[in-house]
Amino acid sequence: MDRRGQKTGNLILTGFMGTGKSVVGRRVAEQLGRPFVDMDIEIETRAGEPIRRIFAEDGEPRFREMESRLLTELLGGSGRVIATGGGTLVDPDNRATLSAFDTVVCLHAAPDAILSRTGHNHSRPLLAVDEPAAEIERLLALRRKAYAALPWHVDTTRLSVSEVARRVLALDRSSTLPVRFPGGTYDIHLGPGMLDHIGGALRAAGTGAGTRVALVSNDVVAALYADQVEESLRAAALHPFRCLIPDGEAHKTLVTVQSLYDRFLEGGLDRSGLVLSLGGGVTGDIAGFAAASFMRGIPFAQAPTTLLAMVDASVGGKTGVDLPQGKNLVGAFKQPLTVVVDPNVLSTLDEAEVRSGMAEVIKHGIIGAPDLFAELKKKGPHHTTSFQDAAPLTPTQLARALQVKIDVVEEDPFEQGLRATLNLGHTVGHALEMLSHFSLRHGEAVGIGMAAAARIAVAQERAEPQLIDRIESMLASWDLPTRCSSNCLGPFTAERIWEALAHDKKRHQNTLRWILPLAIGQVTISEDVPQALVLSVLRDLGAS
Repeated sequence: MDRRGQKTGNLILTGFMGTGKSVVGRRVAEQLGRPFVDMDIEIETRAGEPIRRIFAEDGEPRFREMESRLLTELLGGSGRVIATGGGTLVDPDNRATLSAFDTVVCLHAAPDAILSRTGHNHSRPLLAVDEPAAEIERLLALRRKAYAALPWHVDTTRLSVSEVARRVLALDRSSTLPVRFPGGTYDIHLGPGMLDHIGGALRAAGTGAGTRVALVSNDVVAALYADQVEESLRAAALHPFRCLIPDGEAHKTLVTVQSLYDRFLEGGLDRSGLVLSLGGGVTGDIAGFAAASFMRGIPFAQAPTTLLAMVDASVGGKTGVDLPQGKNLVGAFKQPLTVVVDPNVLSTLDEAEVRSGMAEVIKHGIIGAPDLFAELKKKGPHHTTSFQDAAPLTPTQLARALQVKIDVVEEDPFEQGLRATLNLGHTVGHALEMLSHFSLRHGEAVGIGMAAAARIAVAQERAEPQLIDRIESMLASWDLPTRCSSNCLGPFTAERIWEALAHDKKRHQNTLRWILPLAIGQVTISEDVPQALVLSVLRDLGAS
C-alpha cells in the first residue's frame, strides 16, 4: 500500500490444508475482478504431474523449492488473489518475500473440521499415514508459531464460504500505516471490522501465546466492545482481564493511574504482559502512562474508539495525566506495540463526539493536507450517527488525516521542534477546557483555539485576512464553536483565560509558544505574540 494506505499489492490466502483457501480464493477473486492463482494447481500444471507424485519421486524438499520459486514469481506482480499451499509461508524465507503492499490472511479451522474435509482425499501426501487425525495435530503444532506471525486470521470452522469471503474482503480493504520512531516501528491497522482481528495483530507484532492482557476501558465502551475484543484475544491464545476506569477528562488523574496499578497486580500482570487501551483519548493517555510506569514499563497497544483518538491521541507515543494546575503536566513517551482502528465503532458515537473529533481532522488539514481540508468543506455537517450510511470520513480520508500526524511525529518523535505544530489551537483550547472544568469538549475548545490562532496570525500580518473566514467557516460547517462565549460555562474574561495560559505545558522559558497558521497547509511556531494582542483577540472572540 502507499503512504495513504491504498492497496497496491496481492491478496494472499494461506493456512493449513482443508481450511478453504482455494474455494474462498476463487470466490474473492470473482468479487474483486482479479486473477486467481492456486499455487498447488499451478505447480502441478507446470510439472505435468500431481503433487503426490512429486513428493513420492522427488521428495518434499524438491516440492518446497518449486513452491518458493513460484511464490517469488507471483509476488513480482500485483493485483492477484493467491492461494498458497499450507506450508508455503511456514518457511521464514518465503515470508520475507512478502511486501508491505500484500494482504495476507491465514485461514484456520478446528482439527476435526480439517479431518472431515481432508480425511478421504488421497491427493494430500502429508496425510498419507495410518492416523491422519494425529498427523493433523502434529503438523498444526509445528506450524502454529509461523501462522501466528501473520496478523490476519479467519476461523472457517463454522462459517459458510460466503461469510469467510466477506471477512477476507474486509481485511483486503483495510490499510496498514507504518510509524517509525527511534529504535523501532509499529503499524496502525485501519479498516471496518478490525476489532475482530486485534488478537492476530498483537500476535503478529510479537505478543507471545499465553500473554496476560490488561484490557483498560470504561463502562460505556466496555459494554459495547469488550466482549468482541476479548473473543479476538482469546482466539489468538492471549489471556485478557478487564480493568475499568471512570469515563471523562475529570478522571485523568494520578488517582486513576494508582487504581490501575492495583488492578494490574490483582490480574497477575508482570513485565511479560501487555496493556491494551480500548476507548478514547483519555483512556489511551491513562492506560499508556500506566503501562510506561508499571514495573518500569510494559508493552502497550491501542484500540481507539473515538474519532479524536483515531486521528490524533493514539499516534505518537505521548501519554499522561492532568494535575489541578493544567492538562498533561505528568506523562511519558510510550510508543505502542500496534494500533488497531475500526471505523465501525464510530456508529455508536453521538454527534457532539464526532464533531469534537472533526476539529482534529480539520487541524491536520490546516497543518499539512490542504486537499483534505478542501474535501471536508464539501462534506458538510454530520447529522447522523450511522458510520455506514453517512460516515464523517471515508477510511481513505481517515488514513490521510493520520498520515499528517505520522509524518510529523516521525520527524520529531520527542517534541523537540516540528511536533509542536500539532498543537495548533491547543494553547487557548487547553485553557478553555480547564476553565470549563472539561464541560467543553476537547475538539470544541481546539476549534476556538484555531480561530484565535488565525486571528493572531492575520493581526501580525503573517497571513492573508481571508484565512480567518476559511478556518472559521470550516469549523462552523461542522457545528464547531469559534467564540469563547459559545458552549463555555463562563462568561470568561480575557484576563482569566490569559491567567490559565500560564499553566500551559507548551511554555518555553516562561514564554508562550503559539502555533500560527500562515495558509491552509502551512503553519509556524511563534514565541512573539504580545499579551495585549492575545487579550484583544480573545475579546473579539467573545471573552468579556
